[in-house]
Amino acid sequence: MTKENKSEQQKQQEMIMKFQIFEQQIQAIQQQLQAVDQAIMDITQLNLGLDELVGKTGQEILAPLGRGVFAKAKLISEDLIVDIGGKNFVGKSIPDTKKIIEEQIKKLENIREELNNEMDKINSELTRVFMDAQGMNQKHSHEHSHEHNHKCDCGDGCECENIKVKNKEK
Repeated sequence: MTKENKSEQQKQQEMIMKFQIFEQQIQAIQQQLQAVDQAIMDITQLNLGLDELVGKTGQEILAPLGRGVFAKAKLISEDLIVDIGGKNFVGKSIPDTKKIIEEQIKKLENIREELNNEMDKINSELTRVFMDAQGMNQKHSHEHSHEHNHKCDCGDGCECENIKVKNKEK
C-alpha cells in the first residue's frame, strides 16, 4: 500500500468517525427534545386540570395517585400545596399555581429552542464536513481521456498517473 493510499484511508477513517460523532450528538439532542416535549405536554395537561378545580370546593373529585390510579376525594379548598423544589412545599392559589406552571412551560420552550439551535449547528457542521468529503472524492475521481499527450495535475498516484505511464511506454 502506498503512502498516498494510507493517507487517503486515514482521511476516510477520520471522516467515518466524524459522522459517527455527529450521529451520536444528533441522537442525544433528539432524546432531550423528546423529554422536553413530553414535559411540556404533561405540564400543559396539569395546567388545564387546574381549571377544572375552580368552583369545585365541597365536591367530589378524582385525585391522581400515579400511573392511572385515582382516589375519590372531596375538595375542601381551592388552595393547593405546591412543590417549589428541594422538598419545599408552599400553599398557592390556583391562579398563582398556573403562573408557576406557565413559567415552567416558558423555560422548557426556551430549552427546546436552544436544543433546536444546537441541532441546526450540528447539521450545518455535518453538511460542511460532507461537502468537504465530496470535494475530496471528486478531486480524486476525475475523468480523463486516454490520449497520448494526457497530463495529470493531481500528482497522487491515481489512475491518471497510471494512464500517463502506459502512454509513455507506447
